[in-house]
Amino acid sequence: MTMTITHLGSGSRGNSTLLETPRAKVLIDQGFSGAQLVKRLARLQLTPDDIDCVFLSHHHGDHGGGAKMLQTKWNIPVLANERTALELDLVPEMTTFFEALDLVKVGSDLAVLPVPVPHAGSDNVGFVASYGGERAAIITDLGSWTEELVTHVRGCEHISVEANYDHNRLMHGPYPYSLKDRISGRGGHLSNEQTGRFLAEVCTEATRSITLMHLSEKNNLPHLAESTVLYFIDEVFSGDLRISGQNGPDFSHYIGQESTVVKPNEKVAK
Repeated sequence: MTMTITHLGSGSRGNSTLLETPRAKVLIDQGFSGAQLVKRLARLQLTPDDIDCVFLSHHHGDHGGGAKMLQTKWNIPVLANERTALELDLVPEMTTFFEALDLVKVGSDLAVLPVPVPHAGSDNVGFVASYGGERAAIITDLGSWTEELVTHVRGCEHISVEANYDHNRLMHGPYPYSLKDRISGRGGHLSNEQTGRFLAEVCTEATRSITLMHLSEKNNLPHLAESTVLYFIDEVFSGDLRISGQNGPDFSHYIGQESTVVKPNEKVAK
């Protein structure tokens, strides 16, 4: 019995991750159109009607822009903090607020913990999902990290985290200085090097798989992200490292079993 972690797509044009256990199917973020979501779920032999609920990390369109449509078209409950819900004008009777560090149970076998992360202009959270005594972290859109985040992510069996940009490509690229400054600031995104340093702090012998996500199409390349991160975690990680692109799903990771397999105050979710 396992929990499956599958990125339906990750990048500036939309983000969503499926967590699937024997008794729950949950999306982390929903930044796609209805048509795109249907198409991506179909590759996993699923439809939106199979989804129990959606957790939102923050209100930016590439993470939450498709959430209200799920409520109105498919009657799917959405869980978010209050600011995110208000910014996205979510349907009140189909929205459950959570506070940071509230443990939310979905069904009988999945628990999801929202953990605050630094990101300008939003009350952003990452998520740590627990199943069968093991944990998976999904963290994106953060410009730095806190000791609190390290505490909750350290030792997770699976970690999905953004590696948004290569510092040299960003600084020598076409973006105006103000945008470069925002991206590289504490409230922006993680560079490949920052992601490597963060992973070096949180990886333990328990960590079996890592997915790098939310790579910039203009300021990063998959081989740069992978090689930079591996430089920092080579001595602490020997598991499976993958990169999630914009046009997923491409693979899944499993936790709740002995090895990772890769393939194409408490609230209760409504």
